[in-house]
Amino acid sequence: MLALPPLSLYVHLPWCVRKCPYCDFNSHEGRVEEQAYLERLKYDLEQDLHWVQGRKLSSIFFGGGTPSLLSDAFYGQLLPHLAERIGFEPDIEITLEANPGTLDEQYFRGYRTAGINRLSLGIQSFNGQHLHALGRVHDPEQAKRAIDTTIKLGFRRFNLDLMFGLPQQSLEQGLADLECALSFDPEHLSWYQLTLEPNTQFYRQPPSLPDDDAIFELFEAGQQLLAKQGLEQYEISAYAKAGAASRHNLNYWRFGDYLGLGAGAHGKISRPDGSLWRTQKTRLPKDYLNPERLTLGQTQVIAEDLDFEFLLNALRLKQGVPWQLYQERTGQDPNALANKLAPMVAKGLITLEPLALTEQGYLFYNSVLASILD
Repeated sequence: MLALPPLSLYVHLPWCVRKCPYCDFNSHEGRVEEQAYLERLKYDLEQDLHWVQGRKLSSIFFGGGTPSLLSDAFYGQLLPHLAERIGFEPDIEITLEANPGTLDEQYFRGYRTAGINRLSLGIQSFNGQHLHALGRVHDPEQAKRAIDTTIKLGFRRFNLDLMFGLPQQSLEQGLADLECALSFDPEHLSWYQLTLEPNTQFYRQPPSLPDDDAIFELFEAGQQLLAKQGLEQYEISAYAKAGAASRHNLNYWRFGDYLGLGAGAHGKISRPDGSLWRTQKTRLPKDYLNPERLTLGQTQVIAEDLDFEFLLNALRLKQGVPWQLYQERTGQDPNALANKLAPMVAKGLITLEPLALTEQGYLFYNSVLASILD
């Protein structure tokens, strides 16, 4: 029998003002049906309660889409219901993704009253030209005002989302975005490269992007700037001050469990018998809201896939995870994994204690992972 890992909750809010051309998330333009969606989430939750196994929630993440399109009243009803049906750990982290283009100070104040204690602001850039190219619905001033409002309303914990490698972005412009973000003294910053994902407008009609050398030069310079400001990289695209890493995301990377509620939401759940399950909900909002179309799928992860599942997550962390966590989370023989990793250890790309990529290996996460699992 395996000890069950910590339990988190992801809630997907699928509506957006406008679909961004780079976005491959499950997001849809259209009318937000708050009350109907709230009732469907409650129904969805009841179907998943058997996965809880007596645990309380250590974190909740409201993602999208654009969760800040929904009113504070929506969260003011949902959060007490979650607390009643599952229960919260005393220090629970509750994060909501917010778009500066949907800033409503009354909503933001209400979010805090409802119990949301961390905001993640989708800034992406402080450059008007780049925001326009990305199809964002906010401008630089709205981005700055959203951060100021977040601070004014007492959200001590907040994250700023920034992208680099944007269409026709220069080194100076990329660093200017970082410097502007750092002027607000965030405790956490997500800084990641724009990629062209399938099923997006940018994939079908690629914009002109900086070449690989220019992107790497910006990445190196940005890394130095972030470190100088006390933001240490702890995950591939995440930087935080000491003690300020996202607890919700850490639970993902440490192979913890999470329920997934909402249209298209995914979950990962362990059972005491050692089995591991993936869950998935109906993707389209109109189908999710239709009782006759709603599906709640679940699939058991086979033992042969557990190495991939675990390493894909754990090796994203810069400091890795304790070696014994592999057996604790998967129930698998650690000696078999050690033998599989031996060639990468010999090449100086990975260590076993902790289980982590070296500095060299971390630069080539995707290729190292592919070699391990080949």
